[in-house]
Amino acid sequence: MKKLRVDIVTIFPEMVEPYLSGSILGRGQKTKRLDLRAHDLRRWTHDAHKTVDDKPFGGGPGMVMKIAPFHKALVSLKLRTKDGAKTAAAKKARVIVTSAKGKPFTQQEAKRLSKYNRLVFLCGRYEGMDERIIQHLADEELSIGPYVLTGGELPALVMTDAVARLIPGVLGKAESLTAESHTDEGVLEYPQYTRPESYPLKGKKKGWNAPEILLSGNHKKIEEWRQTQSRHA
Repeated sequence: MKKLRVDIVTIFPEMVEPYLSGSILGRGQKTKRLDLRAHDLRRWTHDAHKTVDDKPFGGGPGMVMKIAPFHKALVSLKLRTKDGAKTAAAKKARVIVTSAKGKPFTQQEAKRLSKYNRLVFLCGRYEGMDERIIQHLADEELSIGPYVLTGGELPALVMTDAVARLIPGVLGKAESLTAESHTDEGVLEYPQYTRPESYPLKGKKKGWNAPEILLSGNHKKIEEWRQTQSRHA
């Protein structure tokens, strides 16, 4: 049975945990298809203030996240040794840093990552992280879009959600069939409508109507309409 473990290393685990335990992700954990964990990066600091950042070399605004806590986190998670080498467990895992300058995350990237047994997201904050984290600890750098966010937690959750849906048994039967067809064909989905057939607008004779073809009962024509309306990735 395929099972995916995801570790999200962050200074704000309380932001991450509710999403991991809800809806489809929560259900996937109950059925033992998913093992999703949020880790407080400050656990791997050893000073009284639990410091995870410092001033950048060469000057400049803001603070930069230090390499030591992230390295110690990966040692604790048994993916790196103290001398920086990868462990045997790391061969079936992927350590990911999220940033706007990373490789674009797409559905195809989600499919690729779903082949691994374990994903670890290292979440940055402040002005970013020491480049050595990306160079020596991460396997890859991924982006959910060409914009800057306050931290890496939201991208990590987006990617976790997209990958988790592809693990067999996580989605229900109906959801799974829909997801598989969209994934295999690269379809980004056709427009959907539900009741009422016509949404009335005050002061107007004509409301906002659902397409007549969807109300026709002609399943062949409906399928043809959906195919023409679908957008492809």
